[in-house]
Amino acid sequence: MVERPSPLTTAPLEEGAQLAPADTDRVLTIPNVISVVRLLCIPLFLWLLFAQEDQSSAAYLLAVLGATDWVDGYVARHYNQVSTLGKVLDPLADRLLLAVGVIGILIDGSVPVVVAVLTIVRETLVGLTTVVLAALGARRIDVTWFGKAGTFGLLCAYPLFLGSNAPDLHWEDVAGVLAWVCAVPGLIFSYVSAAGYVPLARRALAEGRRRRHDEAEPRR
Repeated sequence: MVERPSPLTTAPLEEGAQLAPADTDRVLTIPNVISVVRLLCIPLFLWLLFAQEDQSSAAYLLAVLGATDWVDGYVARHYNQVSTLGKVLDPLADRLLLAVGVIGILIDGSVPVVVAVLTIVRETLVGLTTVVLAALGARRIDVTWFGKAGTFGLLCAYPLFLGSNAPDLHWEDVAGVLAWVCAVPGLIFSYVSAAGYVPLARRALAEGRRRRHDEAEPRR
């Protein structure tokens, strides 16, 4: 009988720019629950920002949701809870949080337009690339370290931009400076990661073509 390694002693998965390996099909995992909770908090953020016009509370909530960006990934890697669903939920939560944060805070008038436009352009390009790859049957590409770092920086910058415009925050000047400190490297990392996806996308497309060719060949 072959012994299987214990889930708690399995070595953590390394981060990096690589094509997605085979993962488990588990659904109910701690990282997946964290990602779902983050998604469910998006309507609460919009309610605080627009219905209650409470910029401070909305900024704090968005900051907490951004800070938890690393939690689900850490738990998944170090406790062997990496799953196929989790590799979809985690970037989906990040992207939706960032998109809602950008558009909401842009409507609120708290974020510089140039920062919002650069963020939207990058996210749109990456999102369209993902859709095209999926439509062509290419293998899914993992999020790189640069991509995660860029998203984390922007998820820190946007609540700070929002807080810098909140009249009851009492440290809005500091928040404004910190927002730029997070936004500039966040945008740089985001665009570096977007450029890094190009060779990975080509490789994924090539693998997809080879797989379709092999499947189309008659068995001898």
